[in-house]
Amino acid sequence: MVSKKVTVVNAMGFHMRPATSFAGAMGKYPCDIKLRVGGKDVNAKSLMNIIAACIKCGTEVEVICDGEREAEALAEATGMIESGLGE
Repeated sequence: MVSKKVTVVNAMGFHMRPATSFAGAMGKYPCDIKLRVGGKDVNAKSLMNIIAACIKCGTEVEVICDGEREAEALAEATGMIESGLGE
């Protein structure tokens, strides 16, 4: 298991477009990927779970990856969040 804390930097947070992109990117990895937000774990491969978490700009998120290709998944997930989720 690997994890890293990052801060959401894009102004609109995880709204529909970046959440769709993020969940799709995470879906290609065979490992379990979670976003820990405010003490709750969210399945990072589920668009609906990400949207329901209401992750806003400035929120600290811990990305947790466990399983096959976990380091690669963590690098892509944190890179996407730190770069503003493409926005």
